[in-house]
Amino acid sequence: MKSLIVASMLLFAVPALAAPQPFDAKDLVMMDRVGDPQLSPDGRTAAMQLRETDYAENKGKLSIWTVPMAGGKPTRVTDAALNANTPRWSADGKSLYFLAAKDDVNQLWRVAASGGEAEAVGTLALDIGTYKLSPDGKSVAFTVDLFVDCATDAAPIACTKKRLDERADDKASGMLYSEGFVRHWDQWMDGRRSQLLIAGLDTDGKLGQPKLLSGSIDGDVPSKPFGDDSEYAFSPDGLTLYFDVRNLNAGEPWSTNFDIYSVPADGSAEPTNHTAENLAWDANPLPSRDGKTLYYLAMKRPGFEADRFAIMALDLASGDKREIAPDWDRSAGALKESVDGKTLFTATNDNGEHPLFAIDVASGKVSKLVGNGQVAGFDVGAKSLLISRNDLKHPSDLYTADLRGRNLKQITRFNATRLKDLRMGDFEFFTFKGAEDATVQGYVVKPVGFKAKQKYPVAFIIHGGPQGAMTNDFHYRWNPQTYAGQGFAVVTINFHGSTGYGQAFTDSISQDWGGKPLEDLKLGWAAALKKYPFLDGDRACALGASYGGYMINWIAGNWNEPWKCLISHDGVFDTRAMGYETEELWFTEWENGGTVYDNPQGYEKFNPLNHVKDWKVPMLIIQGDKDFRIPTSQGLAAFNAAQRRGIPSELLVFKDENHWVLKPHNSVQWHNVVNDWLKRWTAKDAN
Repeated sequence: MKSLIVASMLLFAVPALAAPQPFDAKDLVMMDRVGDPQLSPDGRTAAMQLRETDYAENKGKLSIWTVPMAGGKPTRVTDAALNANTPRWSADGKSLYFLAAKDDVNQLWRVAASGGEAEAVGTLALDIGTYKLSPDGKSVAFTVDLFVDCATDAAPIACTKKRLDERADDKASGMLYSEGFVRHWDQWMDGRRSQLLIAGLDTDGKLGQPKLLSGSIDGDVPSKPFGDDSEYAFSPDGLTLYFDVRNLNAGEPWSTNFDIYSVPADGSAEPTNHTAENLAWDANPLPSRDGKTLYYLAMKRPGFEADRFAIMALDLASGDKREIAPDWDRSAGALKESVDGKTLFTATNDNGEHPLFAIDVASGKVSKLVGNGQVAGFDVGAKSLLISRNDLKHPSDLYTADLRGRNLKQITRFNATRLKDLRMGDFEFFTFKGAEDATVQGYVVKPVGFKAKQKYPVAFIIHGGPQGAMTNDFHYRWNPQTYAGQGFAVVTINFHGSTGYGQAFTDSISQDWGGKPLEDLKLGWAAALKKYPFLDGDRACALGASYGGYMINWIAGNWNEPWKCLISHDGVFDTRAMGYETEELWFTEWENGGTVYDNPQGYEKFNPLNHVKDWKVPMLIIQGDKDFRIPTSQGLAAFNAAQRRGIPSELLVFKDENHWVLKPHNSVQWHNVVNDWLKRWTAKDAN
């Protein structure tokens, strides 16, 4: 009887709740990703794009959702099977437009904001890349990849489709090039350019006959590979479109000379260049709400992609230009204007954060509105701000605030259930005296389950760019929490060259890749060890990607003493070869002080290849085979160097990834291989 009672008690016992688990790579890839926040015309409803991971299908799936600005349950507006993206409100706020495939071609769609069946607005023969609705909602500007010589054809889309079909039927596959920039990021060029078109919306809501607007310009609108609809805009009356495009006369592979153009929306005249005098980068045109001023961003130094983006105002009547906030030593992002026209809003890096700022148009006064993390996207209404925000312990969700950034309120919690069962490491920023006695910032992340009197192995992360930064954000590739969840402490340093600390600090890395940045890393590592006694300096590995991968290759021969292992992802191994192999030659030419043939010593000064004889630390090399920024030859050379030196080394190659590892299963594999390498060499019994 006693045993029966015990058995009955066990049978009906309430199961204990599972203990929270350390955050890992699978958790990372399964997080829902909120983005592209769009505020309805009446300011009452937010629309957003949500990416959910289908792990079995090894891809993300996109859908459009809405949520009341006052708070409430989010509503899915589009069927999950559509893979809908890029939501935009109709002028009357009754509908949402978006992009999705129909018969394998990316088309413009519309759905009632209250829900219902979505319908394709058009059935073009080619993919729509981006789009923007006119202010009155009666027409749509959009972009399509077209062959340049099809621009003079009466039907440029049909002309391009016919040629693509002919190529598909041709059994010969060779491509003959007579100009540089034959490939970019992860795509080989095929002779097409992203061109700006416009079409009216008929009375039945369908897309009318498209008209090509940028066909006389041999350039991409928007820019590739990451350009979006912030690179073109309608005037308030809808009669003019403004756009930015690279001036190819300067030589595309070695030019950063983008200009701002305007073109009549009816296509009655050729585009007009408004910034021809500036040979550097002009971008992101934003006409003022009263139509009198064109705001845009501008750099000053030709050939330098990481120059400071100043906020400019062009008086459209007089042609006069002035810089707004010239004393603000930050590089602005894309702009949005307040309803009253008195304020511009932008987000940019600032001391390890990526806050939202307000700039008074008249005085140039800059105010930080929302910080403590990354503002990944935002929209501006008459009375409130809509913000997509994340930090080192939380993926993006939507928030509201008033126009001064006050009363911040979270209105979505897409990952709340997942986060409830996960544990992450606490983090802390610190500063120290770096190279040339400058104040340099870094941060430390404690391992999950941290105990004050224990020592922990360290993952020392070196960021890429090099003009970038490790900030207080939730990153989907280099997320410190994936290492903290494996029992590692994380240290990272925003060395000379990082963004968010003033333009002079950003500039200081150019032609000094292995100089001040390495000094900062050395001093930062020493400062962290002194400040945080839980860091085990005898069990540490350094790892990084892109420039971070370059620095790993440089460290291998110039500062290998502290490290039990090294990990170089898509890193430059031979700076001289990189000067010819990469696609964006302007980058290597600026960073090394000219071309390889004009300034060979600039490329050799900090060339990791020249120090292979001093390599001795076990190294893992990772390479995306579709990476045209830092090509596979660089990773192969680094691996061969390590192998030839007899150093324990491994090579992980992703045939289907570019500079970034993006597919869910590949991301998990990447993290598993990296973590296994870290654990192997930082184990207490490792040789």
